Amino acid sequence: MLAHEQLIPLAVVILVALSCGMIFTRMRQPAVIGYILAGVVLGPAGFGLVQNEENIALLADLGVLLLLFVVGMELSLRAFRRIWRIALATVALQTAAALLVVWFIGQVMGWPMVAILLLAFVLALSSTAVAVKILEDIGELRTRTGRIAVGILIAQDLAIVPMILLLDVAALGEFSLLAAARIVASVALLLLLILYLSRRQRVNLPLPAIAAGHPDLTPLLGLACCFGAATISGLLGLSPAYGAFLAGLTIGNSNLRVGMLDTVIPIQSILMMVFFLSIGLLIDLSLVWANLGVVVIMLLVATVGKTIVNLAVFAALRLPWAQALLIALVLSQVGEFSFLLGSIGLSRNVISTEEFRIIITVTALSLAVSPLWMGAVRRLHRVAAFQRVSLRYVFRIAFGREAERITGAGAMVVRIVRNAANLIRGRVRPRRTEDRRVEPADDD
Repeated sequence: MLAHEQLIPLAVVILVALSCGMIFTRMRQPAVIGYILAGVVLGPAGFGLVQNEENIALLADLGVLLLLFVVGMELSLRAFRRIWRIALATVALQTAAALLVVWFIGQVMGWPMVAILLLAFVLALSSTAVAVKILEDIGELRTRTGRIAVGILIAQDLAIVPMILLLDVAALGEFSLLAAARIVASVALLLLLILYLSRRQRVNLPLPAIAAGHPDLTPLLGLACCFGAATISGLLGLSPAYGAFLAGLTIGNSNLRVGMLDTVIPIQSILMMVFFLSIGLLIDLSLVWANLGVVVIMLLVATVGKTIVNLAVFAALRLPWAQALLIALVLSQVGEFSFLLGSIGLSRNVISTEEFRIIITVTALSLAVSPLWMGAVRRLHRVAAFQRVSLRYVFRIAFGREAERITGAGAMVVRIVRNAANLIRGRVRPRRTEDRRVEPADDD
């Protein structure tokens, strides 16, 4: 039995995480940002109250598997089929653009190709939790703009599976026929499963009869399906995340979905709190300060650069400018699955521990910075339905207030400098006049 000395740190961790989550929820921001901040406060960068990080890392890994399981259950494949062309084309162009940008930077920095591949995949993904929260807050979740954004997020969630498989192959340093066949078979299985599950009728699984009348068995059944499928996938030489995702996708499009989703989500919420808390624990402020230039550049690429790339992609797909910029801003952060890709790269010795912590820091900062776009997103929401508006007008609507404030602040600084210069000039001139004045000659 745990002693009170062991319960006090646990109670402090839960209280701080709950408080930070409630504060950010009160500010109409995603609670995950509060969990990351709680990890920073409790970890080595803060008060150092959390020492045993191994147990937290284990729970965080379980949280990732359960996250993929729940994401699979929540995916609406029928709605996805309506806009799958735009969603898949967007993800393909996003990944290609990220590869091009990171490859150019990697050539200058001398990065290996597998590290370039990892960073490109990290930058291509967006946060489902943050993006959906933003769409809900502005009332765009059920509109065409929201459906396109959610479809892109679904396509990104589906793309995580081949990304993980490609990273596994690239980490080996050689491309064998067996590895190629494994990737092709995995992707083919995923596509066939999507086609089968996206039919009009849901799949009838015989499992409800086993748990009928026993509500306590339903969450255990969900955990057994999640971790059992992850174990089988690992034994077959695939990623455990792949198996957890397929299990969630199957159950989510079956008659088991409603009852199991309601019982599994509370467990997933707790484990995801631990997952984002562990991310905050990994943030080292001294490391950030020592690599401040790299962190700032990567953060700009992950936010501003990603927004520009997304806007160009949507323009190529002929979306209206207001709709294109709105979706680009909603998807301007780095997603939760980037943590998973980074941990895979670390375990495969693709990146070092220091580089992994930098990726974690940049991802966490992009999640924290993302809500700063909310003002522009809310203003774009008013004109998103208009088809024929110019790009200049859209930028004026989105960032006009900020531009006026910056211009006003700049003008104020210019006036202050000018007044100070005039004051100095006024004080200096009389002295120079006195020095140059000629004394009158004597009449003697």
